[in-house]
Amino acid sequence: MKTFPGISSVAWEHPADKAALAAFASIPVAGDLLKRAVGSTTERSLRLAALANSARVTDSQFSNLRAILKDCAASLDLSPLPELFVRLDPNPDARTLGVDKPFIVLSSGALELWDEEELACVLAHEIGHVLSGHSVYKTLLEILIKASSLIAGSMPLGGAAIMAATAALGEWDRKSELSADRAALLVLQDASIVFRALMKSAAGPRIGQMDVNEFFRQAQDYETSSRALDSVFKLVDVLGETHPFPITRMTALQEWEKGSDYAAILRGEYPRRGSDGERDAQRDFERAKESYSQEFSGSEDPLAKAAGKVLDAFGSMFGQGKRNGTGEGPSGGSREESGGWPGGSAGPRSIEDVIDEIFGSRGGRSS
Repeated sequence: MKTFPGISSVAWEHPADKAALAAFASIPVAGDLLKRAVGSTTERSLRLAALANSARVTDSQFSNLRAILKDCAASLDLSPLPELFVRLDPNPDARTLGVDKPFIVLSSGALELWDEEELACVLAHEIGHVLSGHSVYKTLLEILIKASSLIAGSMPLGGAAIMAATAALGEWDRKSELSADRAALLVLQDASIVFRALMKSAAGPRIGQMDVNEFFRQAQDYETSSRALDSVFKLVDVLGETHPFPITRMTALQEWEKGSDYAAILRGEYPRRGSDGERDAQRDFERAKESYSQEFSGSEDPLAKAAGKVLDAFGSMFGQGKRNGTGEGPSGGSREESGGWPGGSAGPRSIEDVIDEIFGSRGGRSS
């Protein structure tokens, strides 16, 4: 297997995850205060709880897990090795806790569900979280969730603000899981193992009765559901989740595996830790915006397609619409013919024109 000395986590982070991390890193005082608070209180209490109520993985206790963890950490050049604990819980679960000295907790249910290759995938996923520094922001999300329930009754407006922040952090949290899936793929360098682990998380251990192609057909059926009400259901369903749904994670990972970034990393072309411009907030915001735009416009889901059309239409309304790659604007005219506006637009358009572009011509409606 290829290893990646000195690799920066920005190499595999999802654009929305990267933008959120860059935003927080651009406010060093806030980040330092949060890390100090979590490091001095929550992290210590969580580690003491793990020591008291779980089994620490060592060379003489769960030695197979220790060997897997070492291999995964070496692949992504993580040192020192984070502590790993196994706790009694029939639900398959793995999580990374702590800030200054992050550690990983694996449930007993995870050992029952996943084989050793799949456990390597799970532990590599958690190492991705460690290297990205996700645990401090995940801790903030937990604090906000608890605060929203306490404040909502006594301070309605304060509760609403916290709920909005919680929703935004929740969206980042789900995107951070897509980043960690990419880290797992870099370690395993075999997408079928990652897919297998995700399929088991959806339907249980009987992998012999499952078919990866059928899962991708499921994903297509889910994505292309043509009823607008289904889109609303999908949106509501995911808001309460800490992770994207397994089929969503599989399709997102397959798309990244087939892209140029993954191939470049395997060739050894990746950003190094501590390099100039490792995190650039403005660049990462732009890439996150582009990622969401592509996600919407490329989707077959009716709600997502409408959102994509809104983004494109309002962008071109202000002279920033997408070019079609031939020097023509959205309506086919050349830049000179359209007046030279960026993106080939003829300039700002009326709201009615934008609505027509999104929902179709008004036909016989009177103006």
